[in-house]
Amino acid sequence: MTDICWQKVNGIIQLGHQVASGLASNSPYPHGTIEMQMPIFQKLGLDLTGCFPGTLNVSIHLYTFEVVKPECTFKDVEWTDKHPPETFSFSRCRITFADSTSTITFQSEANPKSTPPFPPLVREGIQNPKSIDGWIYYPHPETKKLHFQSRSILEIIAAPIPNIEYGSRIEVEYNPLEIVVKGVQNSPELLNS
Repeated sequence: MTDICWQKVNGIIQLGHQVASGLASNSPYPHGTIEMQMPIFQKLGLDLTGCFPGTLNVSIHLYTFEVVKPECTFKDVEWTDKHPPETFSFSRCRITFADSTSTITFQSEANPKSTPPFPPLVREGIQNPKSIDGWIYYPHPETKKLHFQSRSILEIIAAPIPNIEYGSRIEVEYNPLEIVVKGVQNSPELLNS
C-alpha cells in the first residue's frame, strides 16, 4: 500500500442503519450483514479477519464519492435468501483518528463499554496510531433492495478503533484511482477537524 498516492478527506462518524452490525432492533439479520458476508468474501479472496463485523459510517458532507475502479468487485453474491444476490466493491483506505488512546475498548452502539469478540489490531500501549488500514465497502445500489446510503456516506470496514464514537472526526485516506471524491473544496466544516 505504500506505492499508492493517497488523497485525504475529513469526515464525521455518524449513526447508520445498524443492519451491518446487527444492532438494529428491526433487522432480519441478528448477527449483522457483515458477519454473514465475511466468510463469503474470504472464499472469494478478501480476508477481513480482525475487522469489526460492522461498518463505520463516515459523513463527508459537502462532498460525494464515486467508486470508479475498485481493487475488488464481487458480482452476484448470494449471501442471504431474503433478497436477490448483490454486487460488492472494496477499495483500500486508511483511517486516522487523533483522539485514539491506548484503551482497548470499542464503542458499540449497543454497549459503549463492550469489547469485540476477537483480538483488536490496535494493541495496548500504542498512543495515537498514525493510521489504521481498512476497506471502503460499497454494496452496489443497483443490486441492493434496502438500506441505501447517501453518496456522502463512506462505509468502512476496519479493525476496532479505540474510543471512536458518533461525532468523532476522522481523516480517510483513499486511492484516487479507485474512488473519486467531488464537491465543495476547502469547506471550513471539514477542514477544522
